[in-house]
Amino acid sequence: MTPLTVGQVARRAGVGVETVRFYERHGLLAEPNRTAAGYRQYGADAVAVLRFIRRAKGLGFTLKEIKGLLALRLD
Repeated sequence: MTPLTVGQVARRAGVGVETVRFYERHGLLAEPNRTAAGYRQYGADAVAVLRFIRRAKGLGFTLKEIKGLLALRLD
């Protein structure tokens, strides 16, 4: 699979680029690999995680609760 840029991930997940960076900074989204030039390269799983976060927020979960739910998924 071809790596996705931050813009592509944001568009596919229906969020803004700054939202992707925010979730990354706060540990909700794993830090992606980077090219030699420093560009972020995401996998398709990042889109699924962002969509999950967006749905969970819509249901009223806090970011702390969402982080806990994501941790359960990774264990």
